[in-house]
Amino acid sequence: MKNLMVAGVALCGLVALSSCKGSESAYRKAYDAALAQGNNTSTTNTSNQNNDYNDIPVVTPLTDQPVTDTRVTDNNDNVPVRTENLTVVNGSGLKNFSVVVGSFSVKANAEGLVERLRNQGLDAQLAYNSARGMYRVVASTFSDKASAVSSRNQLRNTYADAWLLYQGK
Repeated sequence: MKNLMVAGVALCGLVALSSCKGSESAYRKAYDAALAQGNNTSTTNTSNQNNDYNDIPVVTPLTDQPVTDTRVTDNNDNVPVRTENLTVVNGSGLKNFSVVVGSFSVKANAEGLVERLRNQGLDAQLAYNSARGMYRVVASTFSDKASAVSSRNQLRNTYADAWLLYQGK
């Protein structure tokens, strides 16, 4: 019985291997035919190109265009702005638009960031949002939105989460 099973498995393996060989030869024939056709095409194209001038591609020469100065103005209307009522704790006062670079629930942490910003030459201020119980560290404050957006974009190199605050008077 064991010998019969071994013979059956061997026969199945032999049939499986012989069936693959036929498809390999078919692929080989198709490959050789395509290769032969590709060689014939390239030979005929080169002989036709020497005699037929209509197949030569026409290239349009480049012409220099004068450079015009195009000014791009940013549309600051789509920049998100938060509105909060803040009380200035330490600083000269907030204008309409401010750039906030940090929010802390602990006042000492906020004061540390304010000092670091002042050492960098910024007029940083500390403000408190009593509704949320958060201290906001304001790096710069402006009366117009465009200047605030520009300042925020520069500060985002160092403070990735910098955002705009609007406090209307």
